[in-house]
Amino acid sequence: MEILISWLQQGFTAVVPFVLLLGILIFVHELGHFMVARWNGVRVEVFSLGFGKKIFSFKKGDTTYCLSIIPLGGYVKMFGEQPGADIAEEDKSVSFTHKNVFQRISIVLAGPLMNFFFAVLIFFALSLMGEEMHKPILGDIEPTTAAYTMGFRSGDKLTAVNGQELKTFEEFNKFINKNQNQEITVQVERALAGTKEEVKAKIASKINPNILTTDDTVGEIDGINVFARGTFIGVDTNSPLYQVGLRTGDRLTSINGQKVNYWRDIEPTLNQISATTALTMEVDRFTDDKMEKSEKISATSAGGRVKIYSLKDLKLESTEMFISRVAPKSPAEAAGLKKGDQVLSIDGKAMSSWEDVVAAIKNFPGPPQEFLKFDVLREGQAVALEIKPNMTSQMTANGTEDKRYTVGVYPMVNFAEMEPVLIKADGVGSALVRGFNRTVDVSGMMVMSFVRLIQNKISPKNIGGVLSIGQAASETYRLGIDKFLQMMAFISVNLFILNLLPIPVLDGGHLVFYVVEAIKGSPLSLKKMEMAQQVGLVLLMTLMVYALFNDITRFLGVN
Repeated sequence: MEILISWLQQGFTAVVPFVLLLGILIFVHELGHFMVARWNGVRVEVFSLGFGKKIFSFKKGDTTYCLSIIPLGGYVKMFGEQPGADIAEEDKSVSFTHKNVFQRISIVLAGPLMNFFFAVLIFFALSLMGEEMHKPILGDIEPTTAAYTMGFRSGDKLTAVNGQELKTFEEFNKFINKNQNQEITVQVERALAGTKEEVKAKIASKINPNILTTDDTVGEIDGINVFARGTFIGVDTNSPLYQVGLRTGDRLTSINGQKVNYWRDIEPTLNQISATTALTMEVDRFTDDKMEKSEKISATSAGGRVKIYSLKDLKLESTEMFISRVAPKSPAEAAGLKKGDQVLSIDGKAMSSWEDVVAAIKNFPGPPQEFLKFDVLREGQAVALEIKPNMTSQMTANGTEDKRYTVGVYPMVNFAEMEPVLIKADGVGSALVRGFNRTVDVSGMMVMSFVRLIQNKISPKNIGGVLSIGQAASETYRLGIDKFLQMMAFISVNLFILNLLPIPVLDGGHLVFYVVEAIKGSPLSLKKMEMAQQVGLVLLMTLMVYALFNDITRFLGVN
């Protein structure tokens, strides 16, 4: 019974957000057609949400309003919308076909435009509610980077750039994009000392990795980021803390009552504690990536060997080189690699970061070499394994398809973002401007995604259907109303762009017919429009089937 209840709850949380999201967006779209049709004096016979058998309906005036069983679309049925229909003289005043071409264009265009302005409304509301953004605080700045050489340090707070106050890291990014190949002055507040200093920084220009924009280059200061190592701990089995219960994968939250947020906080905190003092660590313990419980681990002194504690003496390290998961039926599983193994070297070359591991696997030469030799540490014992990588196809963050060797292993991710800040619009006017600008930006990104698809610069495997929408709706719903609304705005813009594509049976296809009619002064022949509709229907059905195929293969882990 408990299993059944759990299954029903999971189904509810998966289906309801999807139906809610799609239902609202379809209603908004069809409402646009409906209202403009009525304003132009067209008789609307049916306003339906969904397709198929009606499960609820009522009639008011000339219109039957109904809810149908298949919630994957909707329609507005207008009187006289079929070209060539026999319309009585007295009914021509309320017939869609008998309206002038510009009235018909406005009715067809109203649906997509409603999706555009609905996205504006959502982004407007989110601006008033407040959106979480990154504080202008730097993550880990590596000593080998240009940023470190210029004077930036881990945890610096960026307070102003060229005298302009900064509220978010996104504002700093926009500034450096606008000032490529220029020198700027950044006011920083040091994390430890709390002192304020100025840093002179030269902005470089690099090729824009984001292919969904029209900008060819972006500004960059090498090493600047908002990510820092987290406090997940790798524990040697010979560590004194292992003996009292600390385990690899635990997330350290405090040391002797002092909170630690980032890896860089741990060593200085330990150094403040005398080795003759008992050590107490509070940790969060995880099972299957979910926080299970918090524990307090206490240990005696390090035996007087040193005056202070250190990570080295306690035999603790970052979890970056530990395996968190081995993919089923992967080369790594076949070779015997296990969760919790620590990667030491590959083909005799020491691995110091997970980027080294990825590079070593990616650069596997293939035949005549058959295997990569992995040396790992497992519960204190050295283990040597031979793993034969597979050539696989993976989607990158930019939507391109990357074919490379993989073995099917994943690291224990140990990164923590800086604390977010809630940014609200200054008023209704600025929120409206921000909502409109965000919608225009997203629209541009969507248009560029279609362009890049045509140019074959992004993979068609990125095309998703109803299952992808359902998954996105469910995941964002669990994250909170703001994330759910943001996803709704993105999909609303997607519907705006998609419906304007010049494909017959879509609004964009009808617009093409009417624009041609407006130019030549007479409508296209009924035969030509019917042929175009049939071609458009085949194209649309093919696209839907392909999107569904992508969804299924993606969920099965094939794509």
